[in-house]
Amino acid sequence: MSVNYSKDSNTEYLRLVMQVLQNRYVSGLTTFVGEGPKFIQWHRKNGMSGGGGRFVFSESLALASGSINFSQVHNEMCSEGELAEATALSAIVHPKNPRLPSSHLHLSYTKINKGKSFWRLMADLNPSIKNEAHKIKFDQMLENVSGEFYLDATENGNKYFYIPSLQRSRGISHFYLETSKLGDFEEGLRYTEEFGIAIITTYLSMLMEGLEDNEKILEDEISQQLAYHTLYLYQVLLMDRGTTAGLLVHDQNDLGVLASLPPRVDKNLLHSWISRLTEPQDILLERLIALMPNIGVVEITDSLKKQFAQTIRQYYHEYPDAKSMQAYRPLDDEK
Repeated sequence: MSVNYSKDSNTEYLRLVMQVLQNRYVSGLTTFVGEGPKFIQWHRKNGMSGGGGRFVFSESLALASGSINFSQVHNEMCSEGELAEATALSAIVHPKNPRLPSSHLHLSYTKINKGKSFWRLMADLNPSIKNEAHKIKFDQMLENVSGEFYLDATENGNKYFYIPSLQRSRGISHFYLETSKLGDFEEGLRYTEEFGIAIITTYLSMLMEGLEDNEKILEDEISQQLAYHTLYLYQVLLMDRGTTAGLLVHDQNDLGVLASLPPRVDKNLLHSWISRLTEPQDILLERLIALMPNIGVVEITDSLKKQFAQTIRQYYHEYPDAKSMQAYRPLDDEK
C-alpha cells in the first residue's frame, strides 16, 4: 500500500526537507547506538489522505527508546476553517544512561482551508539528572538559531511544559514557537530547517560526548531516571495538547503519537499523584493506571499504548471541556 501525498509543489518541497532532517537524525542516532532502527509506515484513510513513517530504535545498551517520526496528511473535503494539510517531523529520544538527557523535537507546518498557514517549532531538553553544562549548551544554541523569536518562544515553552499539579517542569530548557510570521513559505521553511539542524546537531553531540563517560551507573541514578520517566508519561498523557490532538483526530497512528512514552514507569509513584489532580483529570489518571498490570515497575508496551489511546479518546468524548485543563498554549491572534 502506497501513501498518496499532496502534489502541491510547496508541500512536496516541505516533505523533502522534513525527510532529509529525519534521515539526518536517524543517521546520527545509528552512529551513537551502533545499529540501525526499524522503519514503520502508516496510512491515513488507506493512504488516500497521506500518512507517514517512523524509525523506531529498540531498547539497547545506549538507548531506552527512540522514535523519529514524519507525517504528512491532507483533507480534500474539509470545510472553510478546517485543517486542510499538516506536515510534521516529531522526534523523541530517551538514552539508557541516566546522566544523558532525553530530547524532544517537533517541527510542523499546518494549512487551514481558506485561512492562514502557520509553523510550530518545539524543542526541549529533558534530563533525569540535571546537568548545568547541558542546559547552557542547549540554551545558547536556541538563542543563536532562533533570533528575534527566542525570548517569546522560551517563555511560551516554559509555560507549556510546566506541570501545575506537581509544581515543576518536564525539562530544563524549553522552546515553543507557533506563528505565521516567518516570512513567505521559502523563508519559513529555511528558518525551520536551520532550527531543526541546530537541535539535532547539538543533541547528538551531547550523546556522543556521553560515550566517554565510563563511570559506573549507580542504583540511585537508575531510580532517578525511573521517577523522571514516570513524570514524562504523566505530562504526555494528561497535559500535552499535541498528543491529545493526534489521538483525537484519528486512530490510525496511535503508536506513532505515543512513541514519546518511555519504556517503563513507577506505577506506585504515578498513583500517588492522583490526589494532586482536580476532577475530572483525576478520573483520566485513574483509568490509565487501571490498565496497567498490578506490579510496581510497568513496561509501556505497544499493547498498553493502544489501550491508553482508546481510553483517552473515550475520556475526552465524555469530558470535552477537560481539554482546557491541559498545558498552556500561546494565544495567536493572527490565526
